[in-house]
Amino acid sequence: MKITSVDLTQYCKFVENLGSSDLESAIKVHDAYLRNCHGESIMDIGMNQYTGYVYFALDNGISIASCFGQDVEYIKFDFETGEEKFFNTYQEAIS
Repeated sequence: MKITSVDLTQYCKFVENLGSSDLESAIKVHDAYLRNCHGESIMDIGMNQYTGYVYFALDNGISIASCFGQDVEYIKFDFETGEEKFFNTYQEAIS
């Protein structure tokens, strides 16, 4: 088995700059990712300064997001129309 190192510097810097409710959101997003779609490739991890959403953007076009420590939402982005649709579960979003 080959073990490779992973550079978590960027993720650690991201987490260090979060406020308490933003950190709570990040934990909820991470937990939802692990429970519902672990193995999907993550394109980006970040926070939208305008909406307050902390998110994991997946390569499949779905983002897992939470703001101010609220329950997560699954956001599906339509690349053709630019429209975002919000779902309560990952299963609804991928359907």
